[in-house]
Formats: sequence, structure tokens, C-alpha cells
Amino acid sequence: MTSTPMNLNCFDLATRLKRGPAEHKGDAGKAILIGGAPGMAGALVLAGNACLHLGAGWTILEMFDPSSAHADANQPELMIRLASTQAHDALIKQDPDVIAIGPGLGSSPIAIEWIKAVLSFPKVPLIIDADALNCIADSEDLLNLLQHRNQQFPEMTVITPHPGEAARLLHSSSAKIQEDRQEAIHALVNQTQSIVVLKGQHTLIASPQHAVTQCMEGNPGMGTGGMGDILTGAITAIAAQGVCHQLNLWEATGIAVQLHATAADSLVEKGVGPIGLTPSETIMEMRSLLNKLL
Repeated sequence: MTSTPMNLNCFDLATRLKRGPAEHKGDAGKAILIGGAPGMAGALVLAGNACLHLGAGWTILEMFDPSSAHADANQPELMIRLASTQAHDALIKQDPDVIAIGPGLGSSPIAIEWIKAVLSFPKVPLIIDADALNCIADSEDLLNLLQHRNQQFPEMTVITPHPGEAARLLHSSSAKIQEDRQEAIHALVNQTQSIVVLKGQHTLIASPQHAVTQCMEGNPGMGTGGMGDILTGAITAIAAQGVCHQLNLWEATGIAVQLHATAADSLVEKGVGPIGLTPSETIMEMRSLLNKLL
């Protein structure tokens, strides 16, 4: 019989993010987010906006879509670049504190090269979402690279599948994932050796070193395109700040998951949604709630 998971309760940890009077952008971390293939640039911009508004010192977008790889007049703080074809060299040159890959990534040859590069990049926290998970599911070589990274650097990689992506990784179906979500997250942890966030009602988090924890917040208004992208951005931002603020990737992930769901609930309580609740609105509510916790 499956035991009931513990409820997620990470907001006390968020107080570590409080900034000292002399802190600068270097103390808040350099985050690189990778994706945004043609027709999907919005996914990467949403993730970048979440990362920016939740406090990363630098938010750099490696954008695959040439027509979108330019300064955004609505959000000029984002550093948007056309993704290099030399992914490994680009990562070494930029020396990030945290990396996220997946929103709007696609499955092109350049996408595969960037996945290989980030899986081979040592030590820094890595967040893997969306199309990056689908590419790993379809490639034994990429899965082996992910497993090897986690053997070298335990608890430094988090994957954030929704039920469909989880099913693809486990060669199952979304219906079977939803039938026994605890069994599914255990299988994902065993398969990837990663911190795993299995999104959905009562999002679950687990890792090789941590038992399953569930987030009790959240509502059906979160079932809209882009909500997963902003969770990726939120984890990235908090992990970036965690480098100097003594938060590890497990802790940063828990804070971000709970903040994401609580912000959506807060908006519904204010009459914004659940129908028509947008990721962009949720980003701003997340920022407000995070600052209230400090």
C-alpha cells in the first residue's frame, strides 16, 4: 500500500533570499535559459520573465528563433541572444550559475547539441523541462548523459514533467501515470536519478535523497499553456539566488513549486480566474508573495 506523502512546506526557507544592503546582481546569480524555436519563442520569454521577476541577477535567453532573438521593448531587462551553434563553448564563455533548458526547445539538431552541452556542463544546478524531456525520452544516449551527470553531481538536476512527458519518459501513457502518481514519480527518480517534479493536481516532488512530497496548493486555472514555463523560470531564479543564499536545488525547487501554486490560488481568491488565469498574471503575483515572505 502506498503511503501518504508529506505536504510541501517550504516558505520558511524563502527567508534566506532576503538581501543584504550591499548585495549586487552577482550575488543573485547568472541564469541561462535555452529554447524558443521558431513558433515557440513565447515559451522561453515566459520562462525568462518569471526568472527575471523572481530575482535572478542576470537572465539570459539563448533563443533558437532568429526573428525573436533581439531586445524586447516590453521587457528590455532580458538579455536575448541568438543561440550559438557552438553550445559547449557558449556555456564556458558565459559561466552561468544555473541553467534551464526546454521551453519551446523543439527537437532540431541544434536542440540536441544544446541538451548534450548542458548535460555535460559540470556542477551548476540544471532545470530540464518540456521538449528537452521529450528529446531525452527518445534518446538512450541523452538519458545516459543525464544519469551520468547525476552520478557525478547528485541533487544538481531537476526535471519537471507533466503527465504526458512523464509517460513518454517511462514508455507508458498519461492515464497510467495519473492512476498512480506516486508509483510514477518513484519510477522517474529511479530512471533518471534526478530531483523530479511531477506536475498536476497536488504536484509531487521527490529525489534519490528525499521522500515524496506533495504540494496541496493550486487550482484548475493553472491548466493553461505557459504555466509550466513560468515554473521553470521560477525554479531557475530561486536556484540562482540560492548559490549565495545557501539554498540547494531541492530547497529552491520546493519554494518555487509552492510559490507558483499559491500565487494561482491567491489570484482566484481575488476574482482573477480560474477561467482565463494567465501565466503572466501569475508571475507578478508570485513576485508579490515572495517579497511578503522575506
